[in-house]
Amino acid sequence: MLNMRALSQVYRTDTIETTALDAIDLDIEAGEFVAIMGPSGCGKSTLLNLMGMLDSPSSGSYVFNGQEVAGLSEAKLAEVRKANIGFIFQSFNLVDELSVRENIELALLYHNVPAAERRQRTDAVMDRVGIGHRGKHRPSQLSGGQQQRVAVARALVAEPKLILADEPTGNLDTNHGEEVMKMLQKLNAEGSTIVMVTHSPAHADYASRTVNMLDGRILQQHRRAA
Repeated sequence: MLNMRALSQVYRTDTIETTALDAIDLDIEAGEFVAIMGPSGCGKSTLLNLMGMLDSPSSGSYVFNGQEVAGLSEAKLAEVRKANIGFIFQSFNLVDELSVRENIELALLYHNVPAAERRQRTDAVMDRVGIGHRGKHRPSQLSGGQQQRVAVARALVAEPKLILADEPTGNLDTNHGEEVMKMLQKLNAEGSTIVMVTHSPAHADYASRTVNMLDGRILQQHRRAA
C-alpha cells in the first residue's frame, strides 16, 4: 500500500537547518497494524504527517497505492488524502456544539454523500465501535474513552484504505486506553490498515509490527509472532 524510499524532511530558516527525517525507507502492506515508537523529537509525527499527505517531503519517493505522491500539488494531495486516509488524533478534535452522530456525519458531508446514505453509514460505524446508543449526546457528556471511540468512528465512516493514529491513547487513563487499543486491534482484524504513533510499549504490542525510530532514522523493526 505504501512505499517510502530515501524520504527526508529538512526544515530550514535563515540560520538553522534541522533534519527531521533522514532518508527513511519504509513499506506498509495492506492489512498491517504498524506501531511507530521512539523518543520525543525523533521524527515519528513528521513521518505520520508525510504518510497522511499533510506535508510534502524535502526529498525522496513516496508511492501510495501505486501512485507517486511526493511531488503532487496541495490540491491533488488533498484529493488523494480525502479519498484514502482517516486520521485519529490524541486530542479528539470533536465539535462540542454537534451531537455524536453529527460529528461522525461531518466526515461524509465533505465527501458529498447523500443524507440517507450518511445516516445508514453513520449508524453502522457507531454500532461497530460500540457507541450506537450515544448518537444524540454531545462530546462533553461522554468519557474520554467514549470520545475517542467517536473520533475512531469519524475516521472510519468514509471507509479509508489507511488509518493513521497519532498517540490515540495519550489523553486517556489506563482502562480507557486499553479499550481503544482493543478496538483498533479488532478493526485491524476486520481488514483495516493502521499505522499508529505511540510512546507505550504495551500498546505497541497490539500491533503486528513495531518500527523504532531515533534522530530521524529507523533503528530497527520487529514483527510480533503470530
